[in-house]
Amino acid sequence: MIRVLVVEDDPVAADAHQMYVERVEGFTVTAVAHTRAAAVRALERTPVDLLLLDLYLPDGHGLGLLRSLRASGHGADVIAVTSARDLAVVREGVSLGVVQYVLKPFTYPTLRDRLVRYAEFRGVAGEASGQEEVDRALGALRVAHPAALPKGLSGPTLEAVTRVLKESPEGVTAAAAGERLGISRITARRYLEHLVTVGSAVRRPHYGQVGRPELHYSWLAAGG
Repeated sequence: MIRVLVVEDDPVAADAHQMYVERVEGFTVTAVAHTRAAAVRALERTPVDLLLLDLYLPDGHGLGLLRSLRASGHGADVIAVTSARDLAVVREGVSLGVVQYVLKPFTYPTLRDRLVRYAEFRGVAGEASGQEEVDRALGALRVAHPAALPKGLSGPTLEAVTRVLKESPEGVTAAAAGERLGISRITARRYLEHLVTVGSAVRRPHYGQVGRPELHYSWLAAGG
């Protein structure tokens, strides 16, 4: 099993990260930390192979934690889970051993893909017979071209619907989402159902006083 330490300051997101990781075969979460200090204590107590590391922590930057770990000889790999889009930060992270970046908000399939690729890379052993085999080993970490959305769905509208869901902790109906975005209820429902399909949202019936129950959609994916 690949032992994972989840480092995330948002308790709700941390719970989602843990749930996602433990749904992937071959991975187990050994500890969850909400601060840099808690992460250091967890690493002192428990052997860890991989950090799922948020870069913005309340008591310091995630890369600061990573620099201190490298200085002390800790060799755990890192997948950064962050909203940071500064490519200078990305380059520094790579130099410190960040093997993958996952930008928030993300869905379970996105993280699953990164973990599966990491497991494949980690499983490579022995001596390479030549350049091609070295390239193949490194290629395991490369992300495949993202899968196309279902026909008729667009990326910008999906992002807008996702934003509405994230801003609606009590859930939202397709009609309400459509009204807020200026699209039809049917169109909004298609996007909401897509988010349910990929594991980012859940639907629940809401029973009113009369008539058929309305479906309320709630955001499930980790974000921040």
